[in-house]
Amino acid sequence: MNTRFTKLSILAAAAMMLAGCAASADAATKPVNLASGSPASEVRLGYFANVTHAPALVGLQEGILQKDLGSTKLTTQIFNAGPAAVEALTAGAIDAAFLGPNPAINSFIQSDGRSLRIVAGAAIGGAALVVRDGITKASDLKGKTLATPQLGNTQDVALRTWLKQQGYTTDISGGGDVTITPTDNAQTLTLFQQGRIDGAWVPEPWVSRLVQDGGHVLVDEATLWKDGAFPTTVLAVSADFLAKHPQTVKALVQGDVDAIAWIQDNRTDAATAIDARLKADTGKGLPDAVLARALQHVTFSADPHAETFQELVDHGLAAGTQKKGSIDGLFDLRLLNEVSAQKVSADGLGLD
Repeated sequence: MNTRFTKLSILAAAAMMLAGCAASADAATKPVNLASGSPASEVRLGYFANVTHAPALVGLQEGILQKDLGSTKLTTQIFNAGPAAVEALTAGAIDAAFLGPNPAINSFIQSDGRSLRIVAGAAIGGAALVVRDGITKASDLKGKTLATPQLGNTQDVALRTWLKQQGYTTDISGGGDVTITPTDNAQTLTLFQQGRIDGAWVPEPWVSRLVQDGGHVLVDEATLWKDGAFPTTVLAVSADFLAKHPQTVKALVQGDVDAIAWIQDNRTDAATAIDARLKADTGKGLPDAVLARALQHVTFSADPHAETFQELVDHGLAAGTQKKGSIDGLFDLRLLNEVSAQKVSADGLGLD
């Protein structure tokens, strides 16, 4: 691994992340009038080629999202992790994205609440720290090198927070007691296979891929949360786009809800659809055993679990990947509650 290049890349990402979001000043923090605006001619959606993004994968593969969007054209862009998706969202390159909660939190705080709104959930669970043989406890990690998908992404924050709780120091330039190297998930797998990293905190299916290649789970993130419930993927939209096109956002939320229902009603076919979409997006599908294991560790739900977000804020502060700020107003779940039979709470952090 080119350490110098890696550290320079980390520093560049850190500068970009902490510099603030270039959100439009016109995106008011006051509530959007859901009866205003007009349907968009196009919606540009970001997502990841991960099992934790199955509502997006299935929604695209089965045509569910486009069906619910009607005449609105759906275009997509694939990202490796949340910070890159948030950068595209706040720059106006995309209108909505399935992403992890911590990048959404960071964007909202950096922009003083002007950048985005979380309008629905997608996935719960499905993230873990996988390590090589010989590492069996936290005290074995001193001096080791671990990977995460991207600096400031949800798994990166989780790893840094957990290491701090174990008494280790880390920093965003790759220093400290444990070296953290934010790395593309596919490259993480290669580096793990080559013995060039000691482990990684990643989402599914990468947890199961690393386990298949000889790793073992040291920390299942579900064990760190009450009832094992923590949000891995949420659906966020640009605040500007929500204000201009609430009808289109409602259709997109409906697509998320319908895709989740389809997954729950078609367990066997869901695995086939997910694999087909992954193959179309990346050129490679997943071994049956990997996909089956991954799906056992993820729950799909449109509830973003707003009650966990203040703790996620605390994690970001502890990890050193975000600044202090309020997340009041981060959620607008009114459209979700219009289309879903199960009412979802914003836990005082927005509208529901």
